[in-house]
Parts: sequence; structure tokens; C-alpha cells
Amino acid sequence: MPGTERQGGSEVVEKPKSVSKRPQLYHVVLINDDYTTMEFVVRTLEEIFDKGPAEAYRVMMEVHMRGRGVCGAYSFEVAETKVGAVHDLARAEGFPLRAGIEEA
Repeated sequence: MPGTERQGGSEVVEKPKSVSKRPQLYHVVLINDDYTTMEFVVRTLEEIFDKGPAEAYRVMMEVHMRGRGVCGAYSFEVAETKVGAVHDLARAEGFPLRAGIEEA
């Protein structure tokens, strides 16, 4: 029988190896607007996305210059939570900053 070995009268049956699939990742994207300050965007990137000051500044400039910037790649549930946190923080501070989710 293939996949078995005989040792001292007992059989050892090999289990097929299971292949685990990585979860689909989604980008969280910040969308530029004419009212949210650059300082607030940097603070948001540092607080919600755990970016260092240099990386937060780089992403903020991408948002400012290109109209959008990718903050990170996450599972769908984490991405949803991060988008909600951005909207809650922006609303609390009186800014219209928006975030969205895109397939990575």
C-alpha cells in the first residue's frame, strides 16, 4: 500500500500535508481633501497605522501629491477596523478625511 511502511508488524500511515492558504490582503487608502491638515494626516498615520514619523510623512505627501496613499495591507476585518478608526478620529477633530479599502 503506497504511503505506508511496515515496522515490526505495525503500519505507519502518512497523512497528506495540509496546505494553508494566506488570507486575502486589502490596502487601506487615505483620500486627499482640501480641508484636512497635513499634521492631522501624519498624526493619524502614526496613531492608527503605527507608522514612524518619516514613513508617516512620506505617505502623507503621497496623499497630498497623488490624491491618495496606501497606509498598509491587512486582512479585511483589520482593514475595516482601521478605516472606522480613521473616520472616528477625523470626525472627532472636525476633519472630512476619508479612508477606503481596496484589494491588494
